[in-house]
Amino acid sequence: MKRQISLIVTVVLGMMTPLSCHSQEEMKFFKLAIAQMRVVGGALETNLQHAGEMIAEAAGEGADVVLLPEAMDLGWTDPSALTMAEPVPGGKSALLLSSMAKKNHVYVCSGLTEKDGETVYNAAVLIDPTGKVILLHHKINELDIGHPYYALGRKLEVVQTDLGAIGVMICADASTGNSEIPRILSYMGADVILSPSAWAVPADHNNSKDPYGGMWTDIYTSVAKDFRVWIASCSNVGWMTGGPWKDWKTIGCSMVVGPGGVKVLDAPYGVDADTILYVDVKPEPRPGQGTTWHNYWNKQR
Repeated sequence: MKRQISLIVTVVLGMMTPLSCHSQEEMKFFKLAIAQMRVVGGALETNLQHAGEMIAEAAGEGADVVLLPEAMDLGWTDPSALTMAEPVPGGKSALLLSSMAKKNHVYVCSGLTEKDGETVYNAAVLIDPTGKVILLHHKINELDIGHPYYALGRKLEVVQTDLGAIGVMICADASTGNSEIPRILSYMGADVILSPSAWAVPADHNNSKDPYGGMWTDIYTSVAKDFRVWIASCSNVGWMTGGPWKDWKTIGCSMVVGPGGVKVLDAPYGVDADTILYVDVKPEPRPGQGTTWHNYWNKQR
C-alpha cells in the first residue's frame, strides 16, 4: 500500500498545473442525478440497456450530470471482466454512454471494465454533453480480491468544465490511510469529486443493527470540510453472482456530501433499492492566485 501512495504522489505532482481560477466568479447550480442502478454480473446488454434508460430518465428530470456505479457494465470483481472487458472509448459500453450523453445533452460519469491491450482496468469515465470522453480514471486502491481481475491505476486527473472543476475516483480510492486520493484531487483544484462505487455486504447483513455507510461518511465529511468540495458516490444494488464475494449483496446507500462536510443525500439501502436521486450542487469559489490552501482554509474555518 505504501508503494501505491508514493506512486500517486510522484505522478500527480507533475500534473498539478493550475486550473483556471474562478475565485471571483459566482458558481452556478447544477442538478446531479445519482443513478443507483441494479447491476447484474456479466450481463453486459442488460446493464447497458438499464444505464441508458436511467440516463434518459434523469435528463428528462433536468439533470446536468448523471453518476452511475462502479463496473456498471459487468459488475465489480465478476469473472467476466477477464473475457468481456472492452476498450475505452471504442468499446460498446463507452460508445453507449457517449451516445446517451450526446443525445440527452448531459455529462455522464460511470464505472466501466476497460481492456487496454492485454491489461484490464477497473475504470471510470467522465463524458461531456458532446459525447467526448474528457477523463479516464483507473482505480488505484483496488482491494486485494480485485487484483486477479484488474491492474492498478497510476495517475489522478481533474478537468475543467462549464459546471466547475471535476475529479474522479472509484470506491476504495477514498479509503487509503489519510484519504490521500480525494485530498490530492482537492489540492489539484476539484470543485466536485465523483466516485462510482460498489458497496457490498454479506448476505446476512442486518442494516437495522449495523447501519452501513459510517466509514464513507467519516471520509467524505472530513475531506469536504477541509477543502469545501462536493463529494458524490453512487453504488449499485443487487446480488453478486460471481467472483470472490459471490452471494454477497450490493446495497446502494449512495451519498452526497457538500462543502463543510454536510451530508445532503443518504440513499436507500437494499438489493431492490434501484432508483434515481437528485441533488442541486453549487460549487464554491476557489482561493485566488497566490493564496495557499492551508492559509485559505484556516481563514474560512
